[in-house]
Amino acid sequence: MKNVSIIIITLLMLCFSCKEDKKEAVVVEKEAQTPNIVFIMSDDHAYQAISAYGYGLNNTPNIDRIAKEGAIFNRGFVTNSICAPSRAVMLTGKHSFINGKVDNVSPFNWDQDNFAKSLQKAGYQTAMIGKIHLDGLPQGFDYSNVLPGQGQYYSPEFIENGIKKTYPGYITQVTTDIALDWLENKREKDKPFLMLYHQKAPHRTWMPEEKYLTLMDSVTFDPPANFFDDYEGRPAAAAQEMSILEDMDLVYDLKMLDKDGDIKTKYRGMFQRKYDRMTEEQKAAWDAYYDPIIADFKSKKLEGKELAIWKYNRYMHDYIRTIQSVDDGVGEVLDYLKANGLEENTIVVYTSDQGFYLGEHGWFDKRFMYEESFRTPILMKYPNEIKAGTVINELVQNLDFAPTFLDYAGVEIPKDIQGESLRKLVKGEASEWRDAIYYTFYEFPGEHRVKRHHGVRTDRYKLIHFYYDIDQWELYDLEKDPSEMHNLYNNPEYSSVQEDMHKQLERMRTKYGDSDELDKKSLDHYLDAKNINH
Repeated sequence: MKNVSIIIITLLMLCFSCKEDKKEAVVVEKEAQTPNIVFIMSDDHAYQAISAYGYGLNNTPNIDRIAKEGAIFNRGFVTNSICAPSRAVMLTGKHSFINGKVDNVSPFNWDQDNFAKSLQKAGYQTAMIGKIHLDGLPQGFDYSNVLPGQGQYYSPEFIENGIKKTYPGYITQVTTDIALDWLENKREKDKPFLMLYHQKAPHRTWMPEEKYLTLMDSVTFDPPANFFDDYEGRPAAAAQEMSILEDMDLVYDLKMLDKDGDIKTKYRGMFQRKYDRMTEEQKAAWDAYYDPIIADFKSKKLEGKELAIWKYNRYMHDYIRTIQSVDDGVGEVLDYLKANGLEENTIVVYTSDQGFYLGEHGWFDKRFMYEESFRTPILMKYPNEIKAGTVINELVQNLDFAPTFLDYAGVEIPKDIQGESLRKLVKGEASEWRDAIYYTFYEFPGEHRVKRHHGVRTDRYKLIHFYYDIDQWELYDLEKDPSEMHNLYNNPEYSSVQEDMHKQLERMRTKYGDSDELDKKSLDHYLDAKNINH
């Protein structure tokens, strides 16, 4: 009997050991599994208009899911706050003055390395879907279906692997449908994949989907505290042409396309062409909503501050409505990943190509190094590694996407990439991180008239130099003045801070390889492309 007991105990121990070995093998296999990557980028999506950031303007439950199930970055920034250059930085992991795409006018060299090419060589199946705003056939992608230029909200054209075609419907849903179709029908199921899923919205002119035309109609938005900024001590801020009151077009931006033609504006014809892309059914829904608003506006004859606040509210309603369709699409993609067993091993990132002004300083648009356009939303989840509810407060930039994706994929990060992988940061394993970030903006003289400038930001301070046809320095204490209303440059109380920030600026320019010579070269190219006399 004793021998039988020994045998039973031995068998149980062997069985338990086998189970433990099997369990351990599963864990090892899971850790070794190559992750998929879904990189979602919208255009001009302000962090203030993502409910996870807590500003209370709108509700984005699906985008918020990424933060809830992963990480939210409270200090995500771009290196150049304008569409095409930002996307070039994202692809290459290099500053604009290194990758060559310094503005929306200059060409982008697709022959240079990008992270998609590296992942493709490593066995990934790659796809780019939606807006990229970089001319030429995308390189590094097995499949591409992208918008020509900015794209159109209704009846959009796409270029599928080099062939142009028009899709019926609304651009945000069409982009989502193409992405889901690729995941379901074009993807090779035995390969890891990279999908860049990039939306046009909420880019100007903020044309909502029919189903959201009345969303938040009962809400009146209070403008930001600095909406009527007088720009005292900040001549570069005063010189722009992105004022909601002065520069936001009543027809092109705010849809006041009256049938009588009484509202005559500079860009009326441009919006008429956008309107004409709609089907008769879409036009009927559009007219039923906007015609009463147009009639009411014409009857009120608003001026001054009343007109400014009216324009602000029309802008905010349309802007937020386009975001709601983006959020829907994010939900559809997240649901697909979950339903198909891909959720655990897929990295999902949501971001925008830059931030956007939602009335701060009285503005719309971007370009400036001031926080609202310099800062961009970044949310990231990867259940295999990132703990739900992670909050990151370090300074990160769109420069960091390329090395991050290569790091997760186990691909060597090229030495000339200038960003840093976020992987250890989100795991809480980064013992050191950058203490300053660098910014450049080149597109002047150009649309919105934002002066050329560069600058440096630390945890607390920001130094900006505006130049070309102006020589103006600005210094901000972001702890005491988060809205950047008080230029402290040459304030004796901040003399030591000013000196240190100048050193930081030169350190950044040296670190990343920027110079006055590169700046002059970029200016010459820009002026030539715009046919402007030097």
